[in-house]
Amino acid sequence: MFFVDTLEFQGLGNRSYLAGGPDAAVVVDPPRDIDQVIAAAARRGVRIAWVAETHLHNDYVTGGLELARITGARYLVPAGAHVSFARTPVADGDTVTVDEGLVLRAIATPGHTPHHTSYALTEDGRGVAVFTGGSLLIGTVGRPDLVEPRLTERLARAQHASAHRLAAELDDEVPVLPTHGFGSFCSSSQAEGDVTTIGRERKTNDALTLDVDDFVAGILAGLDDVPAYYAHMGPANAEGPAPVDLTPPSRADAGQIASRLAAGEWVVDLRSRMAFAKGHVAGSFNFEGEGKLATYLAWLIPWGKPVTLLADTPEQIAAAQRELVRVGIDRPAAAATGDPAGWVREGEQLASFPRARFADLADVRERGDDVVVLDVRRDAERAGGYIDGSVHVPIHELHGRIGEVPRGVVWVHCAGGMRAAIAASLLDAAGRDVVAVDDGFEAATEAGLVASRPEGTD
Repeated sequence: MFFVDTLEFQGLGNRSYLAGGPDAAVVVDPPRDIDQVIAAAARRGVRIAWVAETHLHNDYVTGGLELARITGARYLVPAGAHVSFARTPVADGDTVTVDEGLVLRAIATPGHTPHHTSYALTEDGRGVAVFTGGSLLIGTVGRPDLVEPRLTERLARAQHASAHRLAAELDDEVPVLPTHGFGSFCSSSQAEGDVTTIGRERKTNDALTLDVDDFVAGILAGLDDVPAYYAHMGPANAEGPAPVDLTPPSRADAGQIASRLAAGEWVVDLRSRMAFAKGHVAGSFNFEGEGKLATYLAWLIPWGKPVTLLADTPEQIAAAQRELVRVGIDRPAAAATGDPAGWVREGEQLASFPRARFADLADVRERGDDVVVLDVRRDAERAGGYIDGSVHVPIHELHGRIGEVPRGVVWVHCAGGMRAAIAASLLDAAGRDVVAVDDGFEAATEAGLVASRPEGTD
């Protein structure tokens, strides 16, 4: 009997897979921190014989090269991917035997990248799974605009053709197991549900229900912002990522924290946004460890800038390290845990700022208070409705555009509170008076704050 184990990485919105038989297995699109993959194989009592990449990833650094080196597995990489290391190039139709009766077949599915390859798994000739990477996802496909702007429309058309090829070659009951689509910005839209099959996608996926022109028009119209750190992921994966070091970083005392801030380094507080607002080191930034830490910290931080991590416990630091190595932030400069009062020098006080709800914002506006409302959602989110009179600077642009935020007390909001907390910390560090709106945006509508027509219309 075969098995397929799913390794889920909610922070990045991706999945990796361990699949095999009684003795041997293949790992598809492994994460940078490979120890958990090795542990999963150990629990199954199988040898990792193959490591397979569906494509050179744009949203995370792979652990495939190191996993293959440590386990002695053959490293399968699409032949069209230009890399600087030895690997087993895979072309359309190539097959490998994972275990007795268990065969993996490469299917060229360009679209997410020009060289993208899916892998169909068969047991005794019967299709039992297809690993689709960034090709056919749950209800959508991987976005086609991450390689080269001039190729975007061509790759969108290729996504349509690749989806139809998978549907034509595989039976309806074959499970579709994508890497992207669970929150990753590599997906054209986000998955509805956790599981799917070729048959379900045949009925519901736009790539399989629309003609190519309508499909391409929809995909191109719906493309969202691309995280800035994506520019570094593809080259890192092509060069061959180095092994990771997850040992604890050096401990920073209050004086060292102050020195690092004075040097222009980033000090990142991983605690909850509630705890941060109540009391934090002045000049530090709040990226919640329980949120999409890797995505937003890697997106906002100037690439290569040293980062010091602050948290309640060493375990939270360790979890953050694991998240960050997946996006190429390999070693924190230092870390500190425990009581935040110990993070400031004697005689200094922790900084703080208030939190509020949209109903509170409505109240202050009704009183006639002169406040600045800052919306840090993405353009696509704001297009669906916005607070009348608000200023719009997407969170990923705010660090470089704080000077554009009008003077006054800034009430900053997003769609749910997490990004507003990041923005509030950036503004607070810049010396602005800020209120973090920690509320769902639907509450803004209930409070009568949302404009009735899109921006730019009469």
